[in-house]
Amino acid sequence: MPRNFFSVTATLVLVCCSSAWLNASEQTTPKTPREEQMIREVLELERHAKEASIHNDTKFTEQALAENYIAIGPLGTVVTKSDMVDVRRRSKLHYEFIDVSEMVVRIYGYTAVVTAKAEVKGSDFGEDFSGPYRYTRVWVKQNGAWRAVAYQATVTQ
Repeated sequence: MPRNFFSVTATLVLVCCSSAWLNASEQTTPKTPREEQMIREVLELERHAKEASIHNDTKFTEQALAENYIAIGPLGTVVTKSDMVDVRRRSKLHYEFIDVSEMVVRIYGYTAVVTAKAEVKGSDFGEDFSGPYRYTRVWVKQNGAWRAVAYQATVTQ
């Protein structure tokens, strides 16, 4: 497996949100004011995740991912929190755009499940990884703070 595939997979783990985060509340039906607030908080985290991807922001990555975070990339690659932080520190990723659509946030107690479609155009060490993806990210609120605990991406057509 090429060295840069790991980097691309790890980066896609945090890729999300352009204008879609603004529309997610339209596709998500909160049942209570508490759920409505939680959805707003998660949408803001998703927006920050996009910015972290574009700017290789290690600080956000370290704060937003749980210590036992696990991600599964489009080809089954397993990525941990320490892997993600390392990728942010040394990355040679370049994005032309990240366009997210069909984002839905569902709340289950203190857990939020985000599903979305992402069209990505970019390269890693000169190798193109552009294309359509669908992803699921799971956020858990513990001790008053949201942390991403799981992520899975799939290449689509």
